Amino acid sequence: MQPIANEERTINELETSRLLFAQLRPKQWSKNALIFAALLFSFERINLSTITATLAGFFLLCFVSGCVYIVNDYADREADRNHPLKKHRPMASGRLNPVTAILFGSFLLLASLAASVLLNPLFTALLAVYFVLNVLYSFRLKHIVIVDIMVIAAGFVLRAIAGGLVIHAPLTPWFLICTMLLSLFLAIGKRRHELLLFQSNSGTHRKVLDNYSFALLDQLIGIVTTATIISYSLFTFTSGRTIHLMWTIPFVIYGIFRYLYLIHVEQKGGAPDRILFEDKHILATVVLYVIAVVAILAFLE
Repeated sequence: MQPIANEERTINELETSRLLFAQLRPKQWSKNALIFAALLFSFERINLSTITATLAGFFLLCFVSGCVYIVNDYADREADRNHPLKKHRPMASGRLNPVTAILFGSFLLLASLAASVLLNPLFTALLAVYFVLNVLYSFRLKHIVIVDIMVIAAGFVLRAIAGGLVIHAPLTPWFLICTMLLSLFLAIGKRRHELLLFQSNSGTHRKVLDNYSFALLDQLIGIVTTATIISYSLFTFTSGRTIHLMWTIPFVIYGIFRYLYLIHVEQKGGAPDRILFEDKHILATVVLYVIAVVAILAFLE
């Protein structure tokens, strides 16, 4: 009986480990790839040391954001059971003990913060701010209309700043403005998709959706889209780098227009990170954009 009991215990431990890893939502770690933006636009700083530091910062940011997901799913586990997709998450489905998840998250958060000090104490402070801001979002800020989408955008801006901190590179105001506006664009698109689900009685988990309308969200999308394209265009001319960065403007315009198509025609936009890999047009645009930036900074600056 003892070998059978040990085998069952091992199977249970492996299943718990798998669920804990899934709870960190590794599929959403692509959002944290924004930390590489600072290294991309600081082309002259690219070397083994900065690449290693950025990779380390990426994984630490992923771990901290994973801890945020744990807190978020813990707070929303009852409401998520009414969502067509989120009901399959480990805690919402009942497969993962909420207490186990919180204890694991607490250990991972402390370990990540301790390790981040080796990169830059300011990076540690940023991770702490990122975590606190997102916890506040999970419990309160996500229920406040307009503030909710601005907090989501702030999270992306913090990711961009993190990239500069880990390689000790300054970030231009235009770069941060572009990041903020693009993040707002994605956040508003996400809310629009959730409102669509809400009106079809399949997404009633967000109370803040009562305060939104398609007319409002569409107007906000129009404003942010215009501001994003103009700001990025100005960034390419005033960033202090080569003026040839202007050749990347068409990629940005097409990527935004394609995303608008997905929002309004395909009725998508609820998960920007998933769209990045599912839509071949978006993925190809991102890849070509990165190649273009690297080629311009390497050969035309």
